[in-house]
Amino acid sequence: MHNPRAHEGTSLQSQPSPEEQNYGAAAAHGRRGPVLSVSRKSPAKRDYLIAAVLCYTNLINFMDWFLVPGILLDIQKYFKLSDGDTGLLQTVFILCYMLAAPVFGYLGDRYNRKIILGAGIFFWSGVTLSSSFISELYYRLFFLSRGLVGIGTASYSTIAPTIIADLFEEGKRTTMLSVFYIFIPVGSGLGYVLAAGMAGLTGDWHWAFRITPCMGGLALVLLILLVPHKTQRRTAAHRALSISGTIQVAAEKPGVHRPAKTTWCQDVISLAKNWSFVWSSLGLTAMAFVTGALGMWVPLFLYRAQLVQGTVSPCLQETCNSSNSLIFGGITIGTGMLGVIAGAEAARRLRKINNKADPLICATSMFISALCLYVALMVAKTSILSTFILIAFGELFLSVNWAVVTDILLYVVTPRRQSTAIALQILVSHLLGDAGSPYLIGIISNAIQTKNDCSSQWSFRSMQYSFVVCAFVGVFGGAFFLLTSLYIEEDRKEAEQL
Repeated sequence: MHNPRAHEGTSLQSQPSPEEQNYGAAAAHGRRGPVLSVSRKSPAKRDYLIAAVLCYTNLINFMDWFLVPGILLDIQKYFKLSDGDTGLLQTVFILCYMLAAPVFGYLGDRYNRKIILGAGIFFWSGVTLSSSFISELYYRLFFLSRGLVGIGTASYSTIAPTIIADLFEEGKRTTMLSVFYIFIPVGSGLGYVLAAGMAGLTGDWHWAFRITPCMGGLALVLLILLVPHKTQRRTAAHRALSISGTIQVAAEKPGVHRPAKTTWCQDVISLAKNWSFVWSSLGLTAMAFVTGALGMWVPLFLYRAQLVQGTVSPCLQETCNSSNSLIFGGITIGTGMLGVIAGAEAARRLRKINNKADPLICATSMFISALCLYVALMVAKTSILSTFILIAFGELFLSVNWAVVTDILLYVVTPRRQSTAIALQILVSHLLGDAGSPYLIGIISNAIQTKNDCSSQWSFRSMQYSFVVCAFVGVFGGAFFLLTSLYIEEDRKEAEQL
């Protein structure tokens, strides 16, 4: 879905000194002083093979993220969970992921990355497999297992992109990282498809948690056989990541003024005064909030809408109809890929005629997405087809923003503070966004249900009314990006001068 996570893997790697890098759109404007091109021989076929192994494992990584939402109705019925408790499943997962990511980033910068990756794959695959054997009496153990899977996947998401960054240079690196990150929406959608498909095929939802561990085992074997024990860490210039794919290294000249080093607290204070960073980070948080809630609850919401329409019967057997998850998984794959590509291309073209194009694209997309989601909620009671179409457009416009938001940060924040800025943005967007939104939607739904009669009608309405929160958060997100446009030119110029 989200992805919100497109720069998470790059934020924890060692960063170049400020005079040795150019980022994002700012790279097009250049820095003062002469520059030298960084060159290296063309990547070997082995480098592409290593990247393919890492992309395949990233696919499995995000499939594991969305196994639970794909069979949420079955899990809720099996463990007898309320909507609030059900939403807590994804919240536990995201919180553990969020807290573990900086730890693995620190370890990855200092110790053997292949060993850490292998241990992480083995750990999260083993926990996923073990969770398929948990009895309905031990639902707390199932919650714990999801948290542990979040920790395991964090080890991969934070380290694997740094290996790709070390294997390739300049435009090649940008292309390979784009391929790596495109597996986020693909893996997310396949998670729904796999979970729903295995539940329908076997008649037992537990089998959904027994396939990805086998795929993880294959990934571990490929990692051991094909990825070198030690991958050469490139110089600061080679480790500079840029959406535009350009790097320029300032030539060393005697007497060139170097900015004084600052403390972490000084960096945070400076970032708090950078309004483009502040408002765009809040806009990203709104995006994460909406995508987190949609990813968790949409298939269950559509099932309850179908119950009200009378097109499906109440799920009384052990395995429930999961066709909604299959369709939603396909939508997630298509809209995720198309949205990221369309957003990057729209930004590239519109920047030539408007310096505020990036935040305006994000604001427009958020407003349209919020409108589509609101209308989808209103028509769900009468037309499931219209609801699917509107949700697809809502997700498409949300996906437009992921690459654009990343680039905004890269050119409004001076290079020596970018690592701190990215880390803070990740923390805030998860903590206030997708970590809490599934649980919040669940507890609002619970509160509405307890005040009304226990019926399929109110089961649907409680989820419908709680989902309206996402539409309003989307509007706030659009407003945050409009505020970003007021400051972006000034902040970009200031970042280029530092």
